Amino acid sequence: MRRNILLNPGPATTSDTVKFAQIVPDICPREKEFGSIMEFVSRELTELVGSNEKYTTILFGGSGTAAVEAILSSVVDNKIILIINNGAYGKRMCEIAEIYNLNYIEFKSSQIETINLKELEEVIKKNNEESKINNCGAISHLAVVHHETTTGILNDIELLGEICKKYSIEMIVDAMSSFAGIPIDMYKMNIKYLASSSNKCIQGMAGISFVVADKKALNNTQNIKPRNLYLNIYKQYSYFKDNYQMRFTPPVQILYALKQAIIEAKGETIEKRYKRYKECCEILWDGLDKLNLNRLIDKNISSMLLTSVIEPQIKNYKFDRLHDYLYSRGFTIYPGKISSENTFRIANIGDIYQDDMRRFVKILEEYFTGII
Repeated sequence: MRRNILLNPGPATTSDTVKFAQIVPDICPREKEFGSIMEFVSRELTELVGSNEKYTTILFGGSGTAAVEAILSSVVDNKIILIINNGAYGKRMCEIAEIYNLNYIEFKSSQIETINLKELEEVIKKNNEESKINNCGAISHLAVVHHETTTGILNDIELLGEICKKYSIEMIVDAMSSFAGIPIDMYKMNIKYLASSSNKCIQGMAGISFVVADKKALNNTQNIKPRNLYLNIYKQYSYFKDNYQMRFTPPVQILYALKQAIIEAKGETIEKRYKRYKECCEILWDGLDKLNLNRLIDKNISSMLLTSVIEPQIKNYKFDRLHDYLYSRGFTIYPGKISSENTFRIANIGDIYQDDMRRFVKILEEYFTGII
């Protein structure tokens, strides 16, 4: 099988063992045997970020956005949610909140600098004072993207968790592109709800999204009137707890692949996986420096899982040509997603290793040498 190296921010490159795990006898997802697969997946995903005593993982068929939408539509009642927008995926949470007519405050932050926590706290204080004066709802939830793949910035969710704890706010984290790639401790970081998917750093196939939830917080949502059918977290959780089944048909083969991906992640450990990712990033950065290609954000705030590269001012350069040149040689990169600069993005998540990145850098050098 041809091995393509995906340097886009997901779906990520997978191992052959994960791919082949999908080749299983047909099975009805209502059988106990398959229920045990889903139970394994749910419990093991939870263990990567917390204990099964305190937290639980709710599985959905769908892309990562399904998990984010499930949280926002299921857990925010009639109070206010504060959404940090410092990239395309923070903006997407605001769009979801708008569609569901949630009471939300959008905290706009720079896409290339750290979140101003002092300003954020001032917004919370001001809202709390106004809620007391006007006898209206206070901020009950805060939502933030951990790794914003718009630029590769890594938001400090531990510091945000401390602010949330100070003001009795439940924190929602979109960890789509950091779960199983960067160590996360939900208890230590004060995260009540975390969203991710099967096709990023966990290195499975696309098709499963999931929510890791604090059980106590989750149980407090059971009387919130459902805003939709498919994505209601508490109903999905309750049904699975009683039956070890999803309420609706799951993507069966993808779950077998996810089970294998979890086994491989545990074998490697998240700490060693993050080390591997960072070593690949360092190889990439060294190569970019030699080609005089500038990075968009400072290395001190980078996730080291994705790099936004400022497009060079070279006469014969066009992104599409660069993409096609790399694609024909087994590497896929992504265009930029920020309006203030022309960029392209290179991710280094998935089943890729140092030699893969060295080969990529060499081909990148060949391309730019050829057009200058």
